[in-house]
Amino acid sequence: MGKDNGILLKLSAKAAVITAGNLLYAAGVVFFILPSSLITGGTTGIALIANHYGNIPVSTFIGIFNIVMFAAGLLVLGKAFALSTLISTLAYPVMLGLLERAASDFVITDDKLLCALFGGLCIGASLALIIRFGASTGGMDIPPLILNKKLGIPVSVSMYVFDFAILAGQMFFSERQTILYGLLLVMVYTMTLDKLLTLGAGRTKVEIISREPEKLRVAILEKMDRGVTMLHARTGYLGIETDILYCIISPRELHRMENIIRNEDPDAFIVLSKASGVYGRGFSREKSYI
Repeated sequence: MGKDNGILLKLSAKAAVITAGNLLYAAGVVFFILPSSLITGGTTGIALIANHYGNIPVSTFIGIFNIVMFAAGLLVLGKAFALSTLISTLAYPVMLGLLERAASDFVITDDKLLCALFGGLCIGASLALIIRFGASTGGMDIPPLILNKKLGIPVSVSMYVFDFAILAGQMFFSERQTILYGLLLVMVYTMTLDKLLTLGAGRTKVEIISREPEKLRVAILEKMDRGVTMLHARTGYLGIETDILYCIISPRELHRMENIIRNEDPDAFIVLSKASGVYGRGFSREKSYI
């Protein structure tokens, strides 16, 4: 019974976060994109085209489009994928419609540059939040996945093609300056999404060439409680057999690691590089001791 309650609590928390992500997305569209008539990609971009040529309300079009895409995803990609997109399929158009009515006369700023920047931040942050919790925003996320499954077309390629076509469709009825601001919006939310998806996952990779590899191995294991991999190598100039110590640490542990290395071997050669993501025991999973 307790286990079932725990699972239910996790699912409820996940649903709440995904809903919050969709609310943030809707806020970015209502408060920044629609008032400034900026162009954008995805389902919202198609809705803006439909609104211009057919006078169809943006929230209504998105609601219908999301349901159609949800049905296509259910048929082609299966129930597991459909369940992960269900909340976004329903929540985003509903929240968009409610915010449009509630804030119809509310304007935060008329500055298109600020709208592009803050609209991009809202969309990028909302997408990162939804994706990091294993869900999808639905809508135009689904066609690239279907094409990938049926025709083997890479998802990234079809997504770029669709987004370019959607942006191009809005360029016919947008002013030149507005188009440039819209492209800035797309760049801002793309960069925000990339940064937030890797937030907290970045680590520092340390490679150490030393005359005292065994002493360093023991010191790192005992004083830092970090795993070490010994890579056998041979120096290029003298041809001496040696071991290179390979270790992954968090950025906060870097100063401590450097002190340990300098205390054990002041002449050690250290190479530091950034790892954008590390997954496994000691990082994304609990440590296991033998």
